[in-house]
Formats: sequence, C-alpha cells, structure tokens
Amino acid sequence: MESITLKVDGMSCEHCVKAVSEAVQGVAGTANVSVDLKNGTVSFSYDSSKTQLDAIKAAITEEDFTVS
Repeated sequence: MESITLKVDGMSCEHCVKAVSEAVQGVAGTANVSVDLKNGTVSFSYDSSKTQLDAIKAAITEEDFTVS
C-alpha cells in the first residue's frame, strides 16, 4: 500500500468532504481515507496492483473538484 495526500480545490463544506471521501472509497484498492476541509486535502492509502492514482483522481474530478 502506498500513502498519498492530494490537494483538492473546490471543497467548502461538510457535503464536499463526504463527496470526496466517498469518491475515493468507491475506488477498489483504497483505504484509510481522510479528508481535511481546512487544508483542502485528502489523504489515503492505495494498492497500486488494484488501482492507479489517475483512477482515484478521476473519481474526485467526477464530483466536480479539482485535484492538484
């Protein structure tokens, strides 16, 4: 498992936190998802044999947030 923190732009409320968290959790191979609204980040672990980072970023982008 690899651990990573991504910057997520566009989050402004708890609904956003839930949407980002569920988007990441919905990708097979992810675990330990934590969203920080104040810092605008999402941290998680993922199994690179089950998913790619681009797939996780795409899941967040589909929720209308920008990942950097």
